[in-house]
Amino acid sequence: MLAIKLILFFIALIVTALYAVNLALAAKVPSLPEADSAHYKKARFHNTTPTPNMPFLKTVALWIRFFTEKKVNTTPDVEIPVRPLSKIALAALSHNELHIIKLGHSSVLLKVYGEYWLLDPVFSERASPFSFAGPKRFHQPPIALRDLPTIDKVLISHNHYDHLDKRSITILANKTCEFFVPKGVDGDLKKWGVESSKITVFDWWQERQTKQGMVVFTPSQHFSGRGLSDGNRTLWGSWVIKTPQQNLYFSGDSGYFSGFKEIGDRYGPFDLTMIETGAYDKDWASIHMTPEESVQTHLDLKGKVMVPIHNGTFDLAFHTWYDPFNRVVAEAERRSVALSTPEFGQIFTITDAPIENPWWRVFS
Repeated sequence: MLAIKLILFFIALIVTALYAVNLALAAKVPSLPEADSAHYKKARFHNTTPTPNMPFLKTVALWIRFFTEKKVNTTPDVEIPVRPLSKIALAALSHNELHIIKLGHSSVLLKVYGEYWLLDPVFSERASPFSFAGPKRFHQPPIALRDLPTIDKVLISHNHYDHLDKRSITILANKTCEFFVPKGVDGDLKKWGVESSKITVFDWWQERQTKQGMVVFTPSQHFSGRGLSDGNRTLWGSWVIKTPQQNLYFSGDSGYFSGFKEIGDRYGPFDLTMIETGAYDKDWASIHMTPEESVQTHLDLKGKVMVPIHNGTFDLAFHTWYDPFNRVVAEAERRSVALSTPEFGQIFTITDAPIENPWWRVFS
């Protein structure tokens, strides 16, 4: 009898602990009326094309796979090349061009004709809610958060930990003028200290004119969630940045879907596309693209030059860390797509020739 009581006690303890952790991690979502968005039903957002929900048993099987499947070369055993940045070097960049700098994973710094914009800034050591566990960085960012100049705009694609980083946002809160976020993500930003007046919330296809041009939040095929109970309570998507001189696209995370062609028809052609190319797998093929699909996405968008992102910084799948680069280069060559593969911290402009530097092959 005592043994049964002890077992029940420990089960209750585990359930209580999981409940407490979930309360701490789950996104703080403001009340959203269903009439507010065509793709928001029963307190959840939905993709334009329904994506299959993962059954409980398949979820368990996937976790077992994570812990038992042998991973080969999913993390580099050498130092990833990173070009250091400084506030002085950024200030010296001209104001009559649009400068782009990959910081790591999907984090990108833009200097948009004098203004500094950050896309999905993740500066933490891990893409995780915990400082002691979770995917750890392969390399440090080219510049520390404290060394960044005042940021004019931060754009967030969705609330997963490798795209929305609490530590980074809490530091950026006092040195950023505006935050552009999907519906529902504003709740966490306010909780983390960002003033409401700085936050603009977007639904799919919503446009906003800025001093430097038009920003549009466009669809992607993905999902959201930070805890065990907040799945799809906040929106996800991609960004169009359309200036009078040039046109950019930032994919966020997505499976391949027909929406890319619609975005290309509405807002293309794009001078530069930054497309997710990494963290793909057969078990989640509907929400993350293969490199070959990433190239097709670029073509659907009517892109001129493609920069592969969402790679080279965190171990988030089972493929080798360099596989996304090798496959996207091969497909781009096959499809005659202009591909640019800058190192982290390397500054370039849209008018520059594509950077054809296979830096990862030295280490793979």
